[in-house]
Amino acid sequence: MKVQQILDRKLKSEILAVSPDTSVYSALEALEKHNIGALLVMEGDKLVGIFSERDYARRGILKGKFSRDSFVKDLMTSPVFTVSPQAKIEECLTIMTEKHFRHLPVVDGEKVLGMISSTDLFRSILSQYQNLVSSLEGYISGRPM
Repeated sequence: MKVQQILDRKLKSEILAVSPDTSVYSALEALEKHNIGALLVMEGDKLVGIFSERDYARRGILKGKFSRDSFVKDLMTSPVFTVSPQAKIEECLTIMTEKHFRHLPVVDGEKVLGMISSTDLFRSILSQYQNLVSSLEGYISGRPM
């Protein structure tokens, strides 16, 4: 399975992003409002970083930087690792595991298409295995597939 299939399954919605000059507090409010763990950081149409709850915990709270006094550009992860819509799930999992990321932006050239999370990948893998098990059960019991 490829990343594009995951993007197609996700609800079609706007790409959630903030600018580097957004206050950390506002970014945290957006994360909470949308029940997500990370936001893309964009300057116009250009992807410049990712801001996550983890970034705030590690580069903010633990370093004594408070959300109302800090900006996303000071805590975001940059440069950003990205994947293409044609990337395989296995490739994404390898990047996430090796780099300790939970989110990967999906880009086609310079155009940002969305973002996938480790949860998106796990759900996709689980769905594949459930389909395989169902097919095998049907085969074993003699039901048509």
